[in-house]
Amino acid sequence: MKSLEDHLVQYAAYHRDARNIATHLAGIPAIVLAVEVLLSRPALGAAAGIALSPALLFAIAFVVFYLRLDLRFGVAMAALFALGLWAAQTIAAQPTAQWLGIGVGLFVIGWIVQFVGHYFEGRKPAFVDDLVGLAVGPLFVVAELAFFAGLRGDLRRAIERRAGPVHGGAHDAHV
Repeated sequence: MKSLEDHLVQYAAYHRDARNIATHLAGIPAIVLAVEVLLSRPALGAAAGIALSPALLFAIAFVVFYLRLDLRFGVAMAALFALGLWAAQTIAAQPTAQWLGIGVGLFVIGWIVQFVGHYFEGRKPAFVDDLVGLAVGPLFVVAELAFFAGLRGDLRRAIERRAGPVHGGAHDAHV
């Protein structure tokens, strides 16, 4: 299995423009929430207040992947996916038209924002070459937020050594 650094380096190679990274900070959470919303039906009952739905299986699979890569990021991702599941369950309880409108709307808007970012980058999305990029994308967003907050500097330096520096915007000031 690839290491955390290997996954993030491979993903980061497609994301060296600060504008592209900025679009991912909005686009990827919108897409992940959209998938959780759309997979929150059907719910096959509940256990401890958690709906047993395809969204729960999706979240568990991704969180297990993240935890195997890195405990600290895995715990952060688990908390974010849990928050997303809570929001998704709330949205899924709405009438069908509203549930679908929100889910599909978030999905479409999220992808539009992503493709605008890749227009800035001048490069196709990472998942086109490796579908694992669909799972690494949300982790990349959390890692970028951690780097912006001054955390995990060793990981950031390793990624930039291997994938190159981020160009443009406020990101250059943090190198």
